[in-house]
Amino acid sequence: MLKMNPAVTGIEEEGAFFVLDRALAMKAEGHPVINLGIGQPDFSPPSHILEAAERAARDGPHGYTSPVGIPELREAVARHVAARYGCEVVADEVVIVPGGKVTIYFACMLFGGAGAEILYPDPGFPPYREAIKASGATGVGYPIREDRDFGFDPQEVLAKITPSTRLIILNSPANPTGGVVAKPALDELVAGLAGHPQLAVLSDEIYSHLVFDGSGFASLMQYPEMRDRVILLDGWSKTFAMTGWRLGYGIWPVPMVEHIRKLITVDHSCVNGVAQMAALAAIEGPMDEIERFRQTFMKRRELVVAGLNDLPGVTCRTPGGAFYAFPNIQGTGLSSRDLAQRLLTECHVALVHGDSFGENGAGYVRLSYAASSDELSEALERMKQFLKSV
Repeated sequence: MLKMNPAVTGIEEEGAFFVLDRALAMKAEGHPVINLGIGQPDFSPPSHILEAAERAARDGPHGYTSPVGIPELREAVARHVAARYGCEVVADEVVIVPGGKVTIYFACMLFGGAGAEILYPDPGFPPYREAIKASGATGVGYPIREDRDFGFDPQEVLAKITPSTRLIILNSPANPTGGVVAKPALDELVAGLAGHPQLAVLSDEIYSHLVFDGSGFASLMQYPEMRDRVILLDGWSKTFAMTGWRLGYGIWPVPMVEHIRKLITVDHSCVNGVAQMAALAAIEGPMDEIERFRQTFMKRRELVVAGLNDLPGVTCRTPGGAFYAFPNIQGTGLSSRDLAQRLLTECHVALVHGDSFGENGAGYVRLSYAASSDELSEALERMKQFLKSV
């Protein structure tokens, strides 16, 4: 009998992709499915990005690039991040990777291992806990609380730290809640971490360009005292509507980069050159369409939050960023799993049940409003009629 690695066989598939496959299969069978399960913008990338990719496909580069990325792109990312946050960033800190998840995985590999503990948000992005598991470390969830606008209590996070803790994962704006960590909470956490200089922090800020008015977003890059142990995760997928291009970057303390470089050489060698040239055009080009994307999501947010709060047994806080709503459905009398399953099979509306994001996700569902206003309105109406009948 074949014996496989339990660190791999024990990994669970991300729920959003399971829902995506099922929704696509139902749609292929002729069902009028509205898919609000997958988290990807419903826009096309701006035209100058597509034109840059076309040129690169024709003219190159066609060979291997540096494992950590084309120098011009690393320099452009450093300038972009430095300008956004008013901090010093150099190209030697930048690592280009095929999607944001790679930075999560590599951070867990670097700081995980048997006996290590890694803190992660619950509810939170499922790959956090699965990457921790695959690294051999023990995942320790810290609560994300609805009554804090889906933020965290810094003292609760600090209380989870033990001598075995090596890494803390933060996510703001957050998947699945759309919550944005308030700056006072981040200030308090950073102050507390001064007493734990041995801990690294992975700050997942992939939705940082999709922050809405009054959310109070702050980046960990703005705390000089943390720079020698903060890993910033960001990329092109959500901001530039380039999810399928698989493009992300990490800003790593320089001493960590040599280890990540080695992981890259045995994992994927480098990111393909065409995608990197498109990324360069994106980050150096005009941001007009990016702001249009943000304004569009903000209008959809208003529609969705109002519609969800009008549903029987449902309440929903207004998310501060990203393109997700995370309504509380406990008043419906249905579990998250049952509601999500029945909405898909009976109403053809695809959502992701909250349990897939962690124990604290029970009693919630995630709805992506990266869909047209017409689709959102129709989905909300189907949900209303369904909940009136249960």
